[in-house]
Amino acid sequence: PFNTISTSIPGVQFGEHLPLQAAMADQMSIIRSVDCSASNHTPITMQAGNPLARRTDDGKDGAGYPSMGSVAAKFRGSNDRDLPAFVALAPSMRADVWGAGHLGSSFDPIAGMDVAGKFGLPKGVAIERLQDRSTLRKQFDQMRSDLDRGSLLEKTTAFGEKAFEMVTAGKVEKAFDLSQESDKLRDQYGRVSVGEKALLARRLVEAGVTFVVVSGAWGYFDNHGDKVPPWGGIEKGLKPILPTIDAAFTTLIRDLKERGLLDSTLVLMLGEFGRTPVMSVDAGRGHWTNCMSMLAAGGGLSHGQVIGSTDSRGYDIATGKVRPQDLAATVFRHLEIDLSSHWVTAAGRPTPIVTEAGRPIPELMG
Repeated sequence: PFNTISTSIPGVQFGEHLPLQAAMADQMSIIRSVDCSASNHTPITMQAGNPLARRTDDGKDGAGYPSMGSVAAKFRGSNDRDLPAFVALAPSMRADVWGAGHLGSSFDPIAGMDVAGKFGLPKGVAIERLQDRSTLRKQFDQMRSDLDRGSLLEKTTAFGEKAFEMVTAGKVEKAFDLSQESDKLRDQYGRVSVGEKALLARRLVEAGVTFVVVSGAWGYFDNHGDKVPPWGGIEKGLKPILPTIDAAFTTLIRDLKERGLLDSTLVLMLGEFGRTPVMSVDAGRGHWTNCMSMLAAGGGLSHGQVIGSTDSRGYDIATGKVRPQDLAATVFRHLEIDLSSHWVTAAGRPTPIVTEAGRPIPELMG
């Protein structure tokens, strides 16, 4: 039902409701040949960058494989010791974000929307007083750990140490404070969920967080039909949210560039699977796991191009297939993580961070 408009890449067209992205297309890579055949109705496969991380026959999600953010938290760590390595900005951590799996809960994402505003000191409590309390708590924890060495206490104590460092440093609280930004910039991002989360993502990355996921901030693209709740169809569900996404994404790219952060920050926009090429009788589109598209920007990579193609109907990948494991290899290469790295399961089994012969997307490497 939408018309097309020209972009800043000759011969490439976008939908009419994405004019800002169309004007900035020469600063992006449009990947039209993403293989999402392993995906299910969960955020797992693409967030893990791993076709093996799918819902199993016994109903367990992810088969124990970690998300890319959790791998980054373990093998790269945070860019600032006073900040978490992996933050997720999502309305529902269970529905919208995949975590560490068998890698261990210490590498799960911090639920950004839950902790925002909660990492400051209580009123009337000075840092010196908090440090006194911390010393006393350490003494009790040490006595208890003699009886419970190597168990859950060890993990919670380690988390408490990290939380203590975050509180006293004050950097988390500052990163989440959008009032530090100008009204003009906040208006450009958009004073809606997706705009504010995109701005938070920039502030977190600028402060030193390594990996940020923004998910479900715009509602959802699950637009089965205008009479199909809860997300409606193309006209009533998708159309109203496109301008907010257009503004948030392009402002993020421009803002990162103006701050000198774009070359060091890889920005990806993608879903878990595609939508049917043909509209349904309910004026919507169903799930399509044959192929989907995604956008990439920044990261010092080669942009202003279209990667891959589908057949003329958009049903199947024709050229340049990009698999989940290729996405993971691209992300980890950007983060300077050794692609041959392994993590070890509780059963002692070495497991590669890049599965199924994944490789960095060659067209992005320049």
